[in-house]
Amino acid sequence: MLRAWNEHVTHASPEGLALIATGGFGRREQFPHSDVDLLILTAIQELAGAQRDAVAEFTRALWDAGMRVSQSVHTPPDCCELNEQNIELAIALLSERYLAGDRGLYATLKNRLPKFLFQERQALARHLCRMARARHAKHGGAIFQLEPNIKEGPGGLRDFHTVCWLEQLRAGRPEQPGAPSAAPQTLAARDFLFALRCWLHLSAGRDMNTLTFTSEEEIAALFHTSAAGWMRTYYGHAREIRRAALRAIEAAEEQGNGLLAQFRDWRSRVSNADFLVSRERVYFRSPSRIEYEPPLVLSLFEFAARHGLPLASDTERRVREYLPRLRQFFAISRASLWPRLRAMLSGSRVSIALRGMHETGVLEALFPEFEPADCLVVRDFYHRYTVDEHTLVAIEELENLGRPRAQSDARFTALFAEAGELALLKFALLFHDLGKAASPGREHVGESARLATAAAERIGMPAAGRRTVRELIEQHLELSDAMNRRDLDDAATVRLLADRVGTVEHLKLLTLMTYADVSAVHPGAMTPWRLEQLWSVYVALHTELTRELNRDRIAESPTEGAEFAAGFPKRYLRTHSAEDIQADADLVRRAEERGIAVDLRPDAGFWRLRVVTQDRPALLASIAGALAGFGLNIVKAEGFSNRAGVVLDTFVFTDPHRTLELNPPELDRLRVMLERVVLKRADVRSLLENRPKPAAPGKRSIRPSIAFDDEASSSATLVEIVADDRPGLLYSLASAVSSAGASLELVLVNTQAHKAMDVFYVTLEGRKLAPEEKAKLEVLLRQAITQG
Repeated sequence: MLRAWNEHVTHASPEGLALIATGGFGRREQFPHSDVDLLILTAIQELAGAQRDAVAEFTRALWDAGMRVSQSVHTPPDCCELNEQNIELAIALLSERYLAGDRGLYATLKNRLPKFLFQERQALARHLCRMARARHAKHGGAIFQLEPNIKEGPGGLRDFHTVCWLEQLRAGRPEQPGAPSAAPQTLAARDFLFALRCWLHLSAGRDMNTLTFTSEEEIAALFHTSAAGWMRTYYGHAREIRRAALRAIEAAEEQGNGLLAQFRDWRSRVSNADFLVSRERVYFRSPSRIEYEPPLVLSLFEFAARHGLPLASDTERRVREYLPRLRQFFAISRASLWPRLRAMLSGSRVSIALRGMHETGVLEALFPEFEPADCLVVRDFYHRYTVDEHTLVAIEELENLGRPRAQSDARFTALFAEAGELALLKFALLFHDLGKAASPGREHVGESARLATAAAERIGMPAAGRRTVRELIEQHLELSDAMNRRDLDDAATVRLLADRVGTVEHLKLLTLMTYADVSAVHPGAMTPWRLEQLWSVYVALHTELTRELNRDRIAESPTEGAEFAAGFPKRYLRTHSAEDIQADADLVRRAEERGIAVDLRPDAGFWRLRVVTQDRPALLASIAGALAGFGLNIVKAEGFSNRAGVVLDTFVFTDPHRTLELNPPELDRLRVMLERVVLKRADVRSLLENRPKPAAPGKRSIRPSIAFDDEASSSATLVEIVADDRPGLLYSLASAVSSAGASLELVLVNTQAHKAMDVFYVTLEGRKLAPEEKAKLEVLLRQAITQG
């Protein structure tokens, strides 16, 4: 290069031109096939004819010699003026190095550059931070990709250089190339990537910066290990560099914040007694509390999930310092953990919290089952991510349905709003692939379910929740198989799948799980065709499960002592455990003595009421009215009747004013009132009249719909109602059915996000409704919806 400069430039124009190395060449980090970055410094704005020709001959000679030259021509004033056109030049000059030419001209640049960099350090740092975050987003934001870009991807060499540049800007001067003040593990990671990039260039014979499956196999063979094992080494180094980059970026962003803005930010309205929020990052107020109060860490991640805020790098560092104490604490089975975890998993941005837990090691401390999945590569040439990253991306994809965007599918967004216990679904997604560490291929399903069940029991998840989690994991490939390998026009196939799924509620969760799992394979995996296929599976199974609700009845007692269940819909067995059935049998025996039995108890933030009595007209409406008269909000209801006319009605409700919790005597008063209403010793209408009127509803967000279906059941008309929920709605709807002279054979009521979705199986004198009877009932139901 110097020979070419002397030959073509020095003789033609000995003064007024200087050759400067920039970028990787300036840092003395030239890789075999990377660009040669050069600045040709000139004393005048436009090169004269002889100079222009000399520079052209010089660059041509370099290309002929096999160099990939990337050159620019600027004057010293150009180099020390910041604008959108030359901001990249200013960053390149952080690594400048004199090569040849007019030393006086170079000295002019060298004298002006420190002052320029000091004055513009904040603007340059902001630009670097924006570039880094945009680059991370472009490459998926994750280091755990199966074929990563080791230069531009997160945790790559560009991240290391960003750390160097930000440190130089903080010092306010360019420096000779060298390592920044960094931890030894960061420098070891840099050296690892240097060697790896050299190998990739030499192996490919070109500027190759992506680790392909083939190159991973070749490198692993050199070290006599497996490709999956060697990639874990790579991910470990990339993680160190990404951590250093995030720390540097956050520090630079903090420096660029004005004092007044910092004060306002630290006083953010979401800060509380335990945590501070600054620059959209979460900090501890008193991190030392972790030593004697380990559950504070779970409160930290619940806070992050609720507000959608990631942890600051300093917070992550402090959590890692206490990791041995946390491992010791979580090593003991603690039944008190599930309520805390359930609150976190119910947050709208739990994926942010889980990423923080994974990054700090808290996830592995809490669930050692997750540790073998860390950086685990399962190579099927279809998945883009490691097992742990796929898991977190799946939860992100699920959460995105709760924040619909322009390209979101409204059907799945609505399904997300209707689904039941999303905390259980997210827990199932967290464990659904962990079995791959021990059992590759489809055999991982059983192992994943076993790991999840053991972990759920250890943290105190109730038996019903453990059953839901286990079944979701065991079935999480069923719908994707149906999309690709099943004939959904075959009624027998649909019935078989419906039997495996069991209930409409479980179907909704399983559909959402399939959506998230497929979407997380790689960004383009959930194609429009697959989306339609999944929806077709959902609709077919939903129709079949809805049709069988009143058709398929229990023929005989499922267990000894549970004769009462004969005649109940088979759904009862699918939604009730053996313990539930035994408890219901006890209720039935009590009802035989007194004509009624009532069981009322709290259940995971809700209240659950079960009533057993003899069937009569308007029974469900009476119970619903009594609860509404007490100021309670019904979110779910279910009613079953057997051949002997015994009814089991179950209600799940919330207590918005915490009346029952804060005033235990009110529990007894509610039980007595329910018994009096059911036995017709009290008028439910007077209870409702004496109840304070709720505030007038605002503009309705849901357009009410009422649909009748005579095909869903062989003996009843199915009525589906969707409307805005309000206090007393179920009482009004059930009363409307009674006013029409009809009977409720089966009731399924669900409320999600202020949206009531009720399914009634209705008969009149033991038969389906005639057209004119449907019309009359529809009028009454619409009046019940609008006149509340």
